[in-house]
Amino acid sequence: MTSRSPVWHPFTQHAVQPEAVMISKGEGAWLEAADGRRIFDAISSWWVVTHGHRHPHIMQAIKQQADRLDQVIFAGFTHEPAEKLARRLVEITPPELEYVFFSDSGSTSVEVALKMALGFWRHHGSNRNRILALEGAYHGDTIGGMSVGERGVFNAPYDPLLFDVQRIPFPAAGREQATLDALDAACMKGDVAALIVEPLVLGAGGMLIYPPHVLAGMKRVCAAHEILFIADEVMTGWGRTGTLFACEQADISPDIACYSKGLTGGSLPLAVTLCRADIFDAHYSADRSRTFFHSSSYTANPIACAAALANLEIWQREPVMERISAIAAFHQDKLARFRDDERFSNVRQIGTIAALDLAAKDAGYLADIGPRLYRGFLARGLLVRPLGNTIYIMPPYCSTAHDLDLVYDAVDELADESD
Repeated sequence: MTSRSPVWHPFTQHAVQPEAVMISKGEGAWLEAADGRRIFDAISSWWVVTHGHRHPHIMQAIKQQADRLDQVIFAGFTHEPAEKLARRLVEITPPELEYVFFSDSGSTSVEVALKMALGFWRHHGSNRNRILALEGAYHGDTIGGMSVGERGVFNAPYDPLLFDVQRIPFPAAGREQATLDALDAACMKGDVAALIVEPLVLGAGGMLIYPPHVLAGMKRVCAAHEILFIADEVMTGWGRTGTLFACEQADISPDIACYSKGLTGGSLPLAVTLCRADIFDAHYSADRSRTFFHSSSYTANPIACAAALANLEIWQREPVMERISAIAAFHQDKLARFRDDERFSNVRQIGTIAALDLAAKDAGYLADIGPRLYRGFLARGLLVRPLGNTIYIMPPYCSTAHDLDLVYDAVDELADESD
């Protein structure tokens, strides 16, 4: 037995990052390390924390629910937090989404969506079993999620497990029509079950942004070919793009939608997959072989559902959209100084998400500049986790102008130090 921690951390190469920072407390937009350091959470702890760490209303809801019911099997049983949450989600999400399936994470919500789509066509007696996805996409780390995500360093060792997916070119500026044409051509083959997309922003793929009219165009093409449209709003949901859900900006209603991360305000793991009524109906039968065979032990955990309900109440009671607008405006103002800066390229922003690419000799996710930048930010009391040479900022909505000034000043300083 060694003194080294037995914990194996996610997305961490322990050979070059041997020690993790011990965090003892979180409050608002800030974390407190065990050694007393305060660290501004500029990426919302992997994009999950919306209103800030330990929001009092969510914490109170968790405590109250823990005193009543902690967990119960969700097959054949139900409970009030899940029933209330499902009804509220149906009310606030796009109108065609009528049924809610609970799971535990963004990856599993995507897995559920893919299985819903394939089951829908199978139960209709149609041989539609091919999935389309955007180039550069990331949809999680389960087998289905990796299959529809971009192939590369993330999933190369697991390639024998992954199923084939046809990629549609990312709608880069000036190439939007090429994306729609490629999608149309792929759909014409007649065996496509669904298209899955991250609406408006590719997250782990580099914070790449595309316009709402392209998202609307992709939905139109799918509708014309009667192909299911899956919106993976795991990251883009809950205000990140400037509206509650990204699909609102394109005025579209997906056939299936995945939500997680900010669903509980970032307090507890919970995810949902919403779908049209006819997708539910395709599985509704006296024939038990048409059951939707998916579950996890903690499906619709009552405490997590109570946290999510409290989160939705915060959206009703507090000026959350005003806070989001303020952060978006601040990003826009602060990014201006980098737009003509030769040290950076592709300076971009949507809602509370800001990103820019640092000019570097090596680029991409495994670029050495990424860990160096990470350490530089951390030394300044900032949690920023670059995607290679892509620096992005996605703060909690309670962040102040002073908090964000610290980040932008550090971006400026670290760009000079990275030469």
